[in-house]
Amino acid sequence: MKSKPRTPFLRATVTGLTPGRARPLALALSCVLLTACASVGPDYREPPPVDVGSGWSLPLASESQSADLSQWWSALDDPILDRLMAMALAQNLDLRQAAARIDEARALRDRVADEALPTAAAGASVNRRRQSENGPLPVGSIPGLDATQTIYDAGFDAAWEADLFGAKRRALEGASARLQATEAEAQGVRMRVVAEVARTWFTAVGARYELHAQQATLDTLQQTLELVRLRHALGDASAADVEAAYAQWTAVNALIPDIQARQRAAILSLGVLLGAPPERELALLDGPLTPSTLRALPVGERAEMLRRRPDVLAAERHLAASSADIGVATAELFPKLSIGVGGGFQALSTGDWFDASSSRFSILPLISWRLFDGGRVRAEIRAREAAERQAALAYEQAVLAALGDAERALGDYHGGLDTLERRGMALDAARTSYGHAKARYAAGDIALVELLAAQRSLHEAETAAARAHTNAAVQLVALYKALGGGWDVSTTASTATHPLRGAAAPVAFSSR
Repeated sequence: MKSKPRTPFLRATVTGLTPGRARPLALALSCVLLTACASVGPDYREPPPVDVGSGWSLPLASESQSADLSQWWSALDDPILDRLMAMALAQNLDLRQAAARIDEARALRDRVADEALPTAAAGASVNRRRQSENGPLPVGSIPGLDATQTIYDAGFDAAWEADLFGAKRRALEGASARLQATEAEAQGVRMRVVAEVARTWFTAVGARYELHAQQATLDTLQQTLELVRLRHALGDASAADVEAAYAQWTAVNALIPDIQARQRAAILSLGVLLGAPPERELALLDGPLTPSTLRALPVGERAEMLRRRPDVLAAERHLAASSADIGVATAELFPKLSIGVGGGFQALSTGDWFDASSSRFSILPLISWRLFDGGRVRAEIRAREAAERQAALAYEQAVLAALGDAERALGDYHGGLDTLERRGMALDAARTSYGHAKARYAAGDIALVELLAAQRSLHEAETAAARAHTNAAVQLVALYKALGGGWDVSTTASTATHPLRGAAAPVAFSSR
């Protein structure tokens, strides 16, 4: 009497069920699995709203103007800076590493996408073997069955796991969101490189003009010292006057090497930022340098700034990935259905290898279910939910940190412009005073010492104005960086809706 074939695709068994009762249960379970199509876990729509206030804390006339900051340095009309930026964006090693990280994240995303497709493998083998004649199977006593055999085998195997509860779809959502986060982080690297090139260049230019002003001051002090020494020789000045004049000269003279070293260090840093040896741009030390014209800029609205900040965009994408991870973990609570198919030819001689009678074929549907592992699965779900809460808080923190950076940078730059304006007024006053002193000296109303003192005051005002200009330029760079300037938001718009990556959710903010 032949035994009834057993259902081959149930890995988990429940005690107490007879084969007659198990068969209807397996059939019903298979129907449920085959009709399941919804993805488990939360559906990510948008990040939690964050209160960003009603506007900037400083009154700005340009707040309502849209700010295009993708290539903000081009508005400064500095051809040398334009050249440095182009070279840095093409050759900077940090940017090239960021591009490699994007390639890595894209490959990982593609691997996850391919996991939803069937897998297939083909192979062929020739196996020469000898079985023991004294073993459990007496091959030597069976007519026609030799102990030594050559088995020729060729075939294929294929397998596919049905994504019944959306685990693979959720995994693809997470991988796509992480790819988008990596792209946003790469734009953040670009923004930082742009800011660092501009800051370093402005530091070099400012050091050059500060050096010129200090050297002019030093020349004036040298003339003063020679004059006081002459008057001391004539008995019109004391030795203390000579020592005081010499002390002033040595104090300014001691500042020159530090300024020269600062300018050289900035130029050497530019070479590294360009992905080249440090001495690449040393020729700039001897070339003409022109300070950039600084002005107020349109900053746009707060929400616009936040949508442009790469760190905020990356934090939002990490939140989306964490939400998808919950679905991946939740899917482990449910059964999995996979189907394996195999086929090929097997024979003991090459002449019969591909004969129809040598063909073989198998199909194996399999349902697996972690029946007694629910505690660990639920613990993993709780861990993923906690990770999502962390990502939500990190997103909120990124938004608030961006607001703080922008507000501080905006205040610093406006303060820097105010300082620069006042230093300009002081420089104009020093120039006027020096003009009067020259006229009075030419008329014989004042001595040369007084003329040199007015000239020294003028050079000191020039030095202070040069420093104020450098500080304001560096603060301008910090403001552009805080506003998310230095990259084009539209360049990633097409990648946000890629079919494999999924649609990027909008960044949500709220106003008081």
